[in-house]
Amino acid sequence: MSEKNIIRKEMKDKLSALSKPLYEHYSYKIASTLYNHEDWMNAKVIGITISKEPEVDTYQIIRRAWETGKEIVVPKCHPTKKALTFHKITEFSQLESVFYGLFEPIIEQTMEVRPENIDLLIVPGLAYTKEGFRLGFGGGYYDRFLTHFKGKTMSLSFHFQVIPQFSIEMHDIPVSKIITNSEVINTK
Repeated sequence: MSEKNIIRKEMKDKLSALSKPLYEHYSYKIASTLYNHEDWMNAKVIGITISKEPEVDTYQIIRRAWETGKEIVVPKCHPTKKALTFHKITEFSQLESVFYGLFEPIIEQTMEVRPENIDLLIVPGLAYTKEGFRLGFGGGYYDRFLTHFKGKTMSLSFHFQVIPQFSIEMHDIPVSKIITNSEVINTK
């Protein structure tokens, strides 16, 4: 098993071991910090994934964005091209369950939004370094998307997901900030 796959497995185990009360508490603290961050406050269009427990809860973040007049765009995976497109949703009923129980926008009910129109992209991952490099779930979708994305990037993470290091590859692009339940890490 490769180093990255070992870290992925270890992190999935740690996430699974997180109790529901701690999961809720940490997710709330991360969201509260996010709402007070200038990148969030200045963003009109926010790209974000629909979380699947035990990832940091994004449902509350999406609701808050709608309440404050922000637009939410969520990713649609295109496995044949290994690419992502983002689509504007205005309610959770515009989502459908696809691969691995992940929720994605229903194409017929949503409008695609071009990458240059996304102000803030919240990038998912399993593990991060303090330099902003992320270990994703292994599909490489975000790595490909980030090569052409010019907007602001950040990740939301539980404190234990930030680890000292893992091997970085040429195509890896760091996020600018990581918000955890205990700190904001500025990486650039």
